[in-house]
Amino acid sequence: MDRREAVLRELNLYPQWKLRGGSGAATGQPAAPSLCEPVAPVQAVASAPEAAVEPEITTGSEQRREQIISELGWPALKTMVRDCTACQLRAGCTQTVFGVGDEQADWLFVGEGPGADEDAQGEPFVGQAGKLLDNMLLAIQLKRGKKVYIANIVKCRPPNDRTPERDEIATCLPYLQRKVELIKPKLIVALGKTAANALLGKDAALGSLRGKLHDFNGIPLLITYHPAYLLHSPMEKAKVWQDLCFATEVMRKL
Repeated sequence: MDRREAVLRELNLYPQWKLRGGSGAATGQPAAPSLCEPVAPVQAVASAPEAAVEPEITTGSEQRREQIISELGWPALKTMVRDCTACQLRAGCTQTVFGVGDEQADWLFVGEGPGADEDAQGEPFVGQAGKLLDNMLLAIQLKRGKKVYIANIVKCRPPNDRTPERDEIATCLPYLQRKVELIKPKLIVALGKTAANALLGKDAALGSLRGKLHDFNGIPLLITYHPAYLLHSPMEKAKVWQDLCFATEVMRKL
């Protein structure tokens, strides 16, 4: 059993996925992402916030902070995140978790926030959910650090791994927005409901957001399940495979 087959079995996707011919089938080499089963055409969805979501009220000092962040390069941005005490989360965590990967990545994967393992090691997605994410990447011939950047909506671990609160997300989001400006990814993949709604400015169910091409500041944005959710709901892995195939289809057209 080769590494790719082992990964697909881990994702509960083998032998459900199919090859449709090409050099991979002839040579026995791992199939390219283009061999994913095609998904139905989808319509781009505007990212305007829903009416039910109240607008954020930004004070002059917050505006100044956001302006400062928007002008930072990588070294200064990393330093500011490391020393950040702008919200209550910093007081309860070991360290901030900046993000990791290729700083000129084509793919940007965004999760919710650090967990216990991430808080201890200072890197996103290093626990069991991280191992599953690495397998998800490998299934579409991607690898952490090679044309891939991984980040979170918030940079500090929330107490008891609770969902970040709205003001915490609003405080931390400018850091991610600056990363997007610096990386200039071709595609963003939001992992889970919290990340998806934070990037879209919505409060919507994840199921209603999947399978659609969204927009984040001019960059295509796709939504799928968070790997931590899949650890408890393995039957949803097939849906993630569909989302990943959709993502590769979109990427090929960019």
